Amino acid sequence: MLKKHKMLYSMDKNIKKWVYLISLSIIWGSSYILIKKGLVGLKPLQLGSIRIIITTAILLLFGWKELKSIPMASWKWIAFTGYFGTFFPSFLFAFAETVIDSSVAAVLNGMTPLFTLLIGIFFFGSFFKWGKILGVIIGFGGTLILVSNEFTISTGTNSWYTFLVVFAAFCYAINVNVIKYKLNMVSPIGIALGNFLSIIVPSILILTFSDFPWEEVIYENKVTTSLGYVFILALLGTAVAKVMFNELVSISSPVFSISITYLLPIVAIGWGVLDGEIFTIVQWLGCILILCGVYLVTDKKHLKNSKKI
Repeated sequence: MLKKHKMLYSMDKNIKKWVYLISLSIIWGSSYILIKKGLVGLKPLQLGSIRIIITTAILLLFGWKELKSIPMASWKWIAFTGYFGTFFPSFLFAFAETVIDSSVAAVLNGMTPLFTLLIGIFFFGSFFKWGKILGVIIGFGGTLILVSNEFTISTGTNSWYTFLVVFAAFCYAINVNVIKYKLNMVSPIGIALGNFLSIIVPSILILTFSDFPWEEVIYENKVTTSLGYVFILALLGTAVAKVMFNELVSISSPVFSISITYLLPIVAIGWGVLDGEIFTIVQWLGCILILCGVYLVTDKKHLKNSKKI
């Protein structure tokens, strides 16, 4: 009877992590276009800081009771993941998308699982499986195929903007490993709220000195519309998604959690299809490869005390 109960629990957890993976892929896959729309009326520093400020307010409203359950020893890691998982990437993506396409940003972010795998092995003593390495390679190859007809990165002086996304992917990889191995005893919403409380002060300072057009908020449609997109981005793409992602990390492996980045281009290009873009047979092949890669990095056994990724 006990064995049967454990099997049912394992099955429920397996279904839950797939639901989270797909839901987060849709939410974060839509974030790239929201960032692009937000930049129409806002500067990168303004978009990044407002996104953080709004998200902090939302999380405080619903999760302030979780703060007292956070151990004092965990706060240094919460602050660390706040900067690497949210603060730096928020501004890096905002600056990058002033030059590169949102779909290009999505595919470049597909490097995150590879970085996650390497950081886990070299800094957290994680064991690796060749099947998962193969899954990472196949998944990243699928993302390249998927956006092959859209990969129009600017050359010359603007090409360095692509490295902003690569650095953001590296930050995400650090974040997911630290959450998995250093904050596994803290609740998902506690981690999320602690993250944003750790970065709220510098975000307010950045907004204060960013020449935000306060007088145009009411009278300039371009600014108010951009603020609307940032609010949606903060509510769904940051507040809700952060809590979901933290829980996903707690019930699965770091590499499986971050394999969301392989599914993001599908959603990003989906927005393009709705806007009249053509989706080719080759790109469907890319989708199949991505799903195969995600399957390969999935844990087939749920070993509670295992450190395998």
